[in-house]
Amino acid sequence: MSQKPLDYTAAGVDYSKIDPLKILAQQAASSTRGNLASHGVSEIPASRGESAYVMEVGGVLIASITECLGTKALVADAVRPITGKTHYDAIAQDTIAMAVNDLITVGATPLSVHAYWSAGGSEWFADEQRMRDLVAGWQKACDVCKVSWGGGETPALAGVVEAGRIDLAASSVGIIPSRERLTLGDKMGDGDEIVLLASSGIHANGVSLARKLVERLPDGYASKLADGRLYGEALLDPTVLYVPVTEALFAAGIVPHYSANITGHGWRKIMRHGGNFTYRIHTLPDVPTVLSFIQHHAGIDDREAYGSLNMGAGFAFYVKAGQGAEVVRIAESLGVKAWLAGRVEAGTKQVVIEPLSLTYAADELHLRA
Repeated sequence: MSQKPLDYTAAGVDYSKIDPLKILAQQAASSTRGNLASHGVSEIPASRGESAYVMEVGGVLIASITECLGTKALVADAVRPITGKTHYDAIAQDTIAMAVNDLITVGATPLSVHAYWSAGGSEWFADEQRMRDLVAGWQKACDVCKVSWGGGETPALAGVVEAGRIDLAASSVGIIPSRERLTLGDKMGDGDEIVLLASSGIHANGVSLARKLVERLPDGYASKLADGRLYGEALLDPTVLYVPVTEALFAAGIVPHYSANITGHGWRKIMRHGGNFTYRIHTLPDVPTVLSFIQHHAGIDDREAYGSLNMGAGFAFYVKAGQGAEVVRIAESLGVKAWLAGRVEAGTKQVVIEPLSLTYAADELHLRA
């Protein structure tokens, strides 16, 4: 007897319940913008609803963001007895990537990162190897992105966080040197090219589904993938840090018309821009083995898989016609596989993935007030 497909909702994540809170919060947050005037500061209104918030302070554009890792630390803890490694160096990179990969979507150069490591009790911090790996991984990710680790907070929250667990989060602040560097979508238009950057695997979104799937696998996290790796180990491949790519694009004089970090909501995030455009995809990136494994063993179809997971695309650039090939070249020169994957068309807001005969309509993504 075949098992019922294991979708993201069955794994405990239902965006139809989460997204309304985001919209309610956006509405309340927007009403506070007037508070900036007393400080001689103003917001960039178009940044509302985007992945990072932008303010103008004395003629300087400052962007900021706060993000959390999610449940991936639970995978690291479960896999440690199998591999003998804590994997918290990779977990650290994931956490920083969640913040800086959002920050760069508005055209910012990240400058600083702050850590929030909230444990279920003081005992969590007594594991010396785990702490050394977390600190080393955090420092290395900062160095890759050329940001300063400004500090952070390490509360022990017994009764709030489960004993033996950690909740990891990061905030980041960046600078946008000029208004010409703002990538808030005002220049997006018909004919723009879509470039997709490769993911390294699941990144830090869809992990609840990946963890739930373990209950169906006889060997759990020790299950073998088609490439011979262990399922749990592959899940812990760290999220790609895309900061070096955006910095290289700016150095080459290429300013994307828009950018999207493909995280929760999967490929539906490709239509994050508030305008009415069709995003027509003609070329698909390679799907990481671990994501193919999840789709197969969870029994989910392409609509669910591409609507929840990154399926090989971790970031999207929307650039003017003729620039896509150069964006691909620059990304690949930095070791990040990229594809000139599609184009933007004026018209109905939707994502059309032609090779899969799959379309996501505008009402399948609710991120804006």
